[in-house]
Amino acid sequence: MLRAQTPAVRLAQTAVLDIAYEESGSAQAFPVILLHGFPDDARAYDEVVGPLAAQGYRAIVPYLRGYGSTRFRDAKAPRMAEQAAIGQDVIDLADALKIQRFAVAGYDWGGRAACIAAALHPDRVRAAVLVGGYTIQDVFGTPSPAPPERERALWYQYYFNTERGRVGLERNRRAICRFLWETWSPTWTFATEAYERTAGSFDNPDFVDVVIHSYRHRIGNAPGEPRFLETERQLAKRPRINAPTITLYGGSDGLGAPPAQNPNEGATFAQLVARRVIDGAGHFLPRERPDAVSSALLELLKSTS
Repeated sequence: MLRAQTPAVRLAQTAVLDIAYEESGSAQAFPVILLHGFPDDARAYDEVVGPLAAQGYRAIVPYLRGYGSTRFRDAKAPRMAEQAAIGQDVIDLADALKIQRFAVAGYDWGGRAACIAAALHPDRVRAAVLVGGYTIQDVFGTPSPAPPERERALWYQYYFNTERGRVGLERNRRAICRFLWETWSPTWTFATEAYERTAGSFDNPDFVDVVIHSYRHRIGNAPGEPRFLETERQLAKRPRINAPTITLYGGSDGLGAPPAQNPNEGATFAQLVARRVIDGAGHFLPRERPDAVSSALLELLKSTS
């Protein structure tokens, strides 16, 4: 279901980016930052922000670097998107909006950014809802081969690590991204109108470079920003997340069905309140089951201070 009206897009100026974001609820209310993934945009949370605002919270939905109206401030700056950068963008956005403490939710790229913000800035993050669980990566380690069905699902990452893939994303970005929607959430029937409302965000002039850098850096095929080298070393140690956390998983995620149990979560979350697999939902959980995301956030917010 589409919202009848969407909030105006605002801009927050940081040292690196002019971050486009939308806001719902009172500006004086406790803030919740909602982070979208690849390939998506702020529309992913259209049905999540209403329940949060109705319960007295301030919902802030930014467009990640390379999406929508978010822009690099320096025309000559390299268009990079390693995990440390998108995690820092969350903190920079909060600083620009003069927000000291906030809750966070995210999936895909946004889930990783949320994990990083929570892990490295425990004084800032009050609670976290993480779709896909703990997704911080060790970019220095040698990746272990996955089972064949998992490797097959990751075809797009290998594609983007080739020049053919870069050109393909440049020329066919809307078709590729729509195909990913269809295959990552095979049980979700979405309207063409809904896809087109988001697909405009992929016309951002930095989209291709940002996506390509993200998928190349994570396997060592592109350099990172020197300023993030120490941060990446911290992240490679898989720091624990101390904030109260609920992890959510789409039971029909086309990138791989989640296991019924994950014993590793006990080591990565100091306060894991719940782990929930949402049957019948795929990768784009805030779109497919917004109630699962908003209710998890409200559960945490009402039990913390």
